[in-house]
Amino acid sequence: MDTDEDVTYPRPVTRALATEAVHAGRDDLAGLGLHAPPIDLSTTYPAADSRGEAARIDAFAADGVLDDGPPVYGRLGNPTVARFETALARLEGAESAVAFASGMAALTAVLLVRLGAGLRHVVAVRPLYGCSDHLLTAGALGSEVTWVDPAGIADAIRPDTGLVMVESPANPTLAEVDLRAVAHACGSVPLLVDNTFATPVLQRPVADGARLVLHSATKYLGGHGDVLGGVVACDEGFARELRKVRFATGGVLHPLAGYLLLRGLATLPVRVTAASATAADLAGRLASDPRVSRVHYPRIGGAMVSFEVAGDPHAVTAGVRLITPAVSLGSVDSLIQHPASISHRIVDADDRRAAGVSDRLLRLSVGLEDVEDLWADLDRALDAAAPPTATAGAGAGSAGAVSGARPARTAAVTPLASRPDAR
Repeated sequence: MDTDEDVTYPRPVTRALATEAVHAGRDDLAGLGLHAPPIDLSTTYPAADSRGEAARIDAFAADGVLDDGPPVYGRLGNPTVARFETALARLEGAESAVAFASGMAALTAVLLVRLGAGLRHVVAVRPLYGCSDHLLTAGALGSEVTWVDPAGIADAIRPDTGLVMVESPANPTLAEVDLRAVAHACGSVPLLVDNTFATPVLQRPVADGARLVLHSATKYLGGHGDVLGGVVACDEGFARELRKVRFATGGVLHPLAGYLLLRGLATLPVRVTAASATAADLAGRLASDPRVSRVHYPRIGGAMVSFEVAGDPHAVTAGVRLITPAVSLGSVDSLIQHPASISHRIVDADDRRAAGVSDRLLRLSVGLEDVEDLWADLDRALDAAAPPTATAGAGAGSAGAVSGARPARTAAVTPLASRPDAR
């Protein structure tokens, strides 16, 4: 399977990200006499012309493209899901997007496409999401991975390397890589960037040279903790191969999930902007707290904060009352979890610690609650977890170190809408 063909498609007039988030995937609604996107729950569709239907299915099997005729079967594609795919591709600045039942199903499909081309080797940079790490390390699909620092990518590439994978900001340390430099180091090997934490509001990896952009759509794209999904934004050539894998393996996104994800995109810029401002404020407060030894907050901003506590991290997750101690992230409500116990438990302990995932690290997904209420909840939980020598309110002189962070004071937060990368 060769996915390297160069196909050019006309793009719409460039619009601001906030406008695209509301209108992409919905441009035809007024002409249909509709305001809200419809949900098509059909699994199959009538076709009186069986010979014509067979020809369409053969064409899909050959090139991964369906014509503009009526849908055929839910495993080939769905009109509601297609609206979400169109919208996400526009937000990421990609030609196409292909949606799946989960982020892991999406990553699996990418690996299967490369394996089908005889390219089993992957070069990857830690940390990644724990299950992504496990999928690569375990070799369950027949792949082989070489873990490197970003500077070692070019030297690690072999003739059978089919993919380079990075996550930036990374889960859960929020470490960042220079995507443009990494893309250059990849040469002709496709670069896949997991953009789940940043979202297209903060960065668009395609503009920096990535060929593939992966999202766990369950997180910020959905934004309300009520839908599972995954999506890959990419060029149309790779999308065709992904569609064929999706049809063969059955990892399709349910139409109701596609509808919820499309609806979530409409408020994505507003949610990310608001949650990022609160997260930057909390990062600053945590950095000046003697009960916290280190704070990780990305230079590009965002709604995720990771921090290492001086005391017992499990007491913090047990002590919060407003913040929910749970896996996942990107919801309108704030979530906290202990990666070494939960999201990255599946990663070998030595590899986990070498990637910066310490046993005292906590990952906080900041939602849309008031910052003072969130801080009051964290303050109480940190008190319950603090060792006897640490006391609250000692001021900036007892600050924990901030890793990779810009100054995080409420007054210093720049509204994303005024940033060059927010359009």
